[in-house]
Amino acid sequence: MTYQRLSLGRWGEDIAAGYLRRQGMKILDRNIRTPVGELDIVARHKRMLIFVEVKTRRGISHGYPQEAVGAAKQRQILRAAQWYLAERRLDRLQPRFDVIAVRRRGDEAEVEHFPGAFDVDGW
Repeated sequence: MTYQRLSLGRWGEDIAAGYLRRQGMKILDRNIRTPVGELDIVARHKRMLIFVEVKTRRGISHGYPQEAVGAAKQRQILRAAQWYLAERRLDRLQPRFDVIAVRRRGDEAEVEHFPGAFDVDGW
């Protein structure tokens, strides 16, 4: 991954974390590397534990950011979330899987939040 892409991704995650805080959520962790994949943001809101996948783009020539979270990515996030829940012993909280799409327009950000973007059977 190039420095430019890494920098854009971090910028988007910073924007997303700030957005979530303004929505009243507490950020528990960011960029968690698990044996089965990475979690961008883990937040808590009341009795809910929210696993947030952040996708950032400069434009839409390669599609909208949220379109990059397909079935394979969802399965990877689920496996990482299961590991996180077991490791942190947070199984009493209700998990939710969100996507935040960030589009950069110059120095400005356009944020689109998709709460419960995908469901997990059995949870």
